[in-house]
Amino acid sequence: MGWGKARLQHPGLWGPVLAVLLGACQAHPILDSSPLFQFGSQVRRRYLYTDDAQDTEAHLEIRADGTVAGAARRSPESLLELKALKPGVIQVLGVKTSRFLCQRPDGTLYGSLHFDPAACSFRELLLKDGYNVYQSEALARPLRLPPYSSPSSDPARRGPARFLPLPGPPPEPPQPPGRLAPEPPDVGSSDPLSMVWPSRGRSPSYTS
Repeated sequence: MGWGKARLQHPGLWGPVLAVLLGACQAHPILDSSPLFQFGSQVRRRYLYTDDAQDTEAHLEIRADGTVAGAARRSPESLLELKALKPGVIQVLGVKTSRFLCQRPDGTLYGSLHFDPAACSFRELLLKDGYNVYQSEALARPLRLPPYSSPSSDPARRGPARFLPLPGPPPEPPQPPGRLAPEPPDVGSSDPLSMVWPSRGRSPSYTS
């Protein structure tokens, strides 16, 4: 009775109440479901493609000896994992070499087996044309890929500074524990596909 009177006397009060109830029942999108969302903790596998005014095309590589260079074609060394450390700041890891992309105070790039937050954290900025700019969070220096004619130890040469993150292959699903990979068929066996299970016992009908 009281609720009915309140609903009739104060119809405007039900708008906020219904909004709260409906908001609690709404389904929210999965975090990082959009590739444009840069600030979650999701690991993104990417190739960092870049070019410059001389129409030089390259993919950033982190090599096994720790050097960072550009390669015209994609390679295992150019497949990278980009992981957010906090909103707008990421770390870059070479999938094959397990080296982190880092920057020295003079601007040169190198790959390190150990993560140093001061040297290996980069701010990720999205440009209007779809390219990204990466800037050292501690040094405020842009990440620049050295030109082909200049080694990564030469900071005087200015290479391209904008990168286009191209999607890479997804990680392979982990194998369930305790399960071995199937063995190749024995072509010399009478049962190469192992379709006949071995007998666990003998029938009494066959005993002498």
